[in-house]
Amino acid sequence: MLMLVALAGVIFAVIIAIILNRPVKPQPPAFQPSANPYPHAIFANGIIESDQTSGENLNVFPEVSGPVVATYVTEGQTVHAGQPLFAIDNSVQLATTRQEGLQAKAALALLNELKAEPRRETLAVVASQLGQAQATLQTLARTRDKVIRSAALDPRSVSKEALDSAIDAASAAQAGVVVAQRQLSLTRAGAWIYDVQNQAAQYDALSHTYAAGQALLGKYLVKAPSDGVVMALNIPKGGYVSSLGAFDSYTEMNLPAVVLGPNAGTLAVRVYVDEILLAGLPHGATIQAQMSIRGANRQFALQFVRIQPYVTPKIELSNERQEQVDLRVLPVIFHFRTDPAFKLYPGEEVDVYIRQ
Repeated sequence: MLMLVALAGVIFAVIIAIILNRPVKPQPPAFQPSANPYPHAIFANGIIESDQTSGENLNVFPEVSGPVVATYVTEGQTVHAGQPLFAIDNSVQLATTRQEGLQAKAALALLNELKAEPRRETLAVVASQLGQAQATLQTLARTRDKVIRSAALDPRSVSKEALDSAIDAASAAQAGVVVAQRQLSLTRAGAWIYDVQNQAAQYDALSHTYAAGQALLGKYLVKAPSDGVVMALNIPKGGYVSSLGAFDSYTEMNLPAVVLGPNAGTLAVRVYVDEILLAGLPHGATIQAQMSIRGANRQFALQFVRIQPYVTPKIELSNERQEQVDLRVLPVIFHFRTDPAFKLYPGEEVDVYIRQ
């Protein structure tokens, strides 16, 4: 029995040894790695981005802050200049603007009132007051004359006090007529020019305040600054957005509220050349380069656009802000024509060979 068990063990060991020693055919690579198409070239990494005359992508930041109450576009949608992108709660600014509008309207009404003076009803009242003053003067003048004649005929018929009172009353009535005449002239002259100018200035100031309020109110509806495609929409409805953008809970950073890219048939690639290799970089328009797409056996010829003449730390690819090594790169921008049958997206990292 022990002999059979030992024999079975030997046979099992031989089988396992044969299986384990059998040659295994290696798996083919998942994709063909990029190869240098030139005899001598500089290798660099790059990021695909929208084709802009300057900058990278068109990042949209609102000029005001508040909760987002509505979004009108979706990612990948084509938009036109002036098309609404999203709206921010404007309830407070709307009430403030209405108040400023009513203040300007009240100032205009008062200005028109001053320009329309004298009012016919006011003029009629002042004219009646003049007539009343003249009638009072006539009555008191007759009374004065009677007292004076009576005193002339018989000094004992009128006391000295009564005579003086009659004369004084007539004089006061005469002064009242003069005042009423001047009041009528003042009313007919209308509002003082300085009062009109002061009210006009107040209306102008309030009108500008109202216009500024309307302009600020319009900024709560954020519109597309140019034609393009919505590449990223980083603001959910109800989320808070400010002039710094919207907070992203994954990266714990502020991102642009909306990122737009041109809808043309070209894209750009921003290539970061290591500062050690800058001495071998060709000059200007003579630069030739080819881009290889990672994970696909596709190459695109690149056309040189410009060099951003400023060497910066290489933080663009990883989005890291704390680098262990101070590696610096020179951004070189190329653009290329896309292939409708092969979809590429801004933000893809690619391999680029620059011919020396």
